[in-house]
Amino acid sequence: MKLRRNRKNFVVPLNSMSDVAFLLLIFIMLVSLINYRKEVKIEYPEAAAATKTSAEKNMEIWINRAGNLYLDGDPCTLETIEYAVGEIYRSAPDTRLHIIADRLTPFKEVRQVLELLQLLQYRVVSFVVKDA
Repeated sequence: MKLRRNRKNFVVPLNSMSDVAFLLLIFIMLVSLINYRKEVKIEYPEAAAATKTSAEKNMEIWINRAGNLYLDGDPCTLETIEYAVGEIYRSAPDTRLHIIADRLTPFKEVRQVLELLQLLQYRVVSFVVKDA
């Protein structure tokens, strides 16, 4: 008995290729817009009046309850902050420096950072607080 083989020409449908390319383009655009900002878990202090600043061109110094310092989310020391502030002042003097401290942080920890900034004569400084 002789078996017949069905020989069909298989064709890859190209109609949906443009849809796949469009979805891939959207996915790449969305992933590139994600902001990978590191944050330290703190409880923000409250303020009666606050002024909003732009989110661009800023450097953040975080101080948690234990008094540990973080520069843009990475652990650091006062010497590291001193070097980074000096470098940012030379390259872009209009960069705003945000000090973000937990509401239960002892003031002596914040004062150390403020004294350092005063010695460096850095004047574009903001304290970040919770919206009232």
